[in-house]
This record gives sequence, C-alpha cells and structure tokens, in this order.
Amino acid sequence: MKRSLLIVGVILLFIVPGGFAKDKLPSKKEIIQSMTRVCDWQLTNLKTEYLRKDGKTDRVPNTDWVRGAFLTGLMAQYYTTQKQMYLDSAIAICSRNNWECGRRSRHADDLTVGQTYLEIYRIKRNEAMMLPVKQRLDAIIAQPMRGPVVGWEGNKNWSWCDALFMAPPVFARMFDVTKNMAYLDTMNILWTDTYNLLYDKTEKLFYRDTRFCPKPDGTQQLSVNGKKIFWGRGNGWVVSGLVRVLQYMPVNYPARGKYEQVFKEMCEKIATLQGNDGLWRASLLDYAEYPSPETSGSGFFCYAMAWGINNGLLPAKKYLPVVLKAWKGLNWAIDAKTGMLGWVQAVGADPRSVSADETQEYGAGAFLLAGSELAKMAK
Repeated sequence: MKRSLLIVGVILLFIVPGGFAKDKLPSKKEIIQSMTRVCDWQLTNLKTEYLRKDGKTDRVPNTDWVRGAFLTGLMAQYYTTQKQMYLDSAIAICSRNNWECGRRSRHADDLTVGQTYLEIYRIKRNEAMMLPVKQRLDAIIAQPMRGPVVGWEGNKNWSWCDALFMAPPVFARMFDVTKNMAYLDTMNILWTDTYNLLYDKTEKLFYRDTRFCPKPDGTQQLSVNGKKIFWGRGNGWVVSGLVRVLQYMPVNYPARGKYEQVFKEMCEKIATLQGNDGLWRASLLDYAEYPSPETSGSGFFCYAMAWGINNGLLPAKKYLPVVLKAWKGLNWAIDAKTGMLGWVQAVGADPRSVSADETQEYGAGAFLLAGSELAKMAK
C-alpha cells in the first residue's frame, strides 16, 4: 500500500500544474519497449570472449561476473514483462553451469551468478539450483578471513569496490531463502571491512581499491587534473549492490541503518555529478579527463535512485528529475538500428575512455535493472 501511494504521488506530479520535472515519465509500455530492444539484442549477442583495449582477450564463461551482471538484468526483464522466454533463457544459461559458481572459491566475482541461481530457486524451488552456492557460502562463513586484504586476485576478500555488487547480494538472497541469520551477519562483517578500507567519508564515494586511497604520508594517486580518482562504474557497483542487499535485509536488522545511510550519502553525492546529458563520466570528479558519457555506471546510478524513490529512501521531488534525465540519456545511447547499448566502458579496474560502439553485457544488465524500477512508477 505504501509503495502504491508513493508511485501514484510520483505520477500525479506530472499532471499537476507546476510539476517539477522537465523530462516526462515514459509510459510503462515505452519503458518495456526500450528494455526489450536492449535485452533481445544482448541475448542474441552473448560472447565467449572480449578483446580488451590493451589487446588482451578476456574469456566470458557463463559463471563469469560479466555474464552474472547481465543475468541480474535478464531476471529484471522477466519480472517486468512476465514473459516466460526471459526466465527460460536465464535457466538455460544457469543450467549449463550445473548451478555452480566460478572456480575461485572465495572470490567475489565468481559468486555473482549465485544471485540469479537463488532468484530462480525462489520461483522453481528446485534444491539443485541453490545447493552449490549454499555450500560455497557456508565455507566462507566457516572461515570468514577477517580484515582488509590489499589486492584483488585469487582467493582474496572484498578489497575492491566492485566486489560489493558481486558477493553481498548473494548472501542476502541466501538469507531470504534459508532465514539463517549467519548469512547476513557474515556479509555484514566482510562488507564493513571493505567500507572501512575504501570509503571516503568526505567525498561520500568509494575508491576502486587501495591504489587510489590516501597513503600514510598523505599523498595519493590523482587524475591528470589533480582530482581524486573515483571510478564511475565502480561506485555504480557499490550503490546497486546496496540496493540488492537492502531488498532482502529485514527492517529490524541491527546494521540496516548503516546501509541505508551510506546509500543515501552516495546518492546525494552522485546526483550532483550528473552530466547535462543525464549521464555520468568514467572519472566522477574529473569529467575533463574522460569527457565521454559512460552508460554502465549511469545505468546502475539510475537503477539505485529509482529503487530508492520506489522504496521511500529518497525523496521523489529531489531525485526523480535525476532519474528521468538519466533514463533519457541511456535511451539516447541505444543504437537505433540494432538495439545495442553503446558507450559502455570495457572491462577494467579504473576510469577509461569510451566510445559509442563499445558495449558489454553488464551495461545491458544495468539498463534493464534501471528500466525495471522505472516501470514500477509508470502507468
């Protein structure tokens, strides 16, 4: 009831004289049309490898975080459209994995696909869909390996900000499935370690990893224009990961207030950094270094703020114009002929330049997540 009243109020703002937003909320039909074009193109263009800008090749197995991030959007497409073909596509990909996560037992990236396994399990209630990821999380609970770990290769803890999208939502969904508080408690311990390691309490943003944090002598790596380096998509991973944890965290969970506070702080800062075209840049504080728009981070920001409005954590009057402007910018980035979402920064660990013909699956995933929340607002 609360959500229904909020959404009705948001819609009324566009028919009452003096409405505040310049960009009109699209109809649900229009939103789904955009989502479907992007989703269908991506489904027919899934790749087994990508050529990086440095000339190296990245493999993309079905258990990889790249595919895992797209699968989160594919499930959002299914929930929004209720078309069985999208659920069937997700099940087909996950079945080829035998419902196993990636090969590295603790690595957050290799847990990402577990989010989709558990969402499908909630629909199908087939134990085989959740047991492998449960065994993986149970092993982490048994040996959580506390403390900040510098670096991000191998079986390391969550010492890079992307990890906060990849792993914590898996723990939150496993809690939802089992009602075992140990999953949330362990997640909270490891999430807090990463927060303490990488969050800049002044800027209200996360560094990608410790290479960009201030050093003990007060120096730190800066952009070419002398700005602190905060990666757009990196912070998109974090704020969207917060959404995907809060979705399943009980309102009376002792640490929930901390997650809500960081979510609100980040959204407030991120909103101030939006470009005139509605999109954000790869380097959040130094648009001059990489002036091109970047759509994967922008999609995640749009998703997070729209979810915050829909769930009463962010005031619509302040944030809806930001969301609508972002959605308009994201739609501008869709290729009119194919439905491909362009301007997606390639796989990497820091801000990079990007162009219109660059795309990646996680960009489509972010777009679909954003669209799913806008569709909840629309008629």
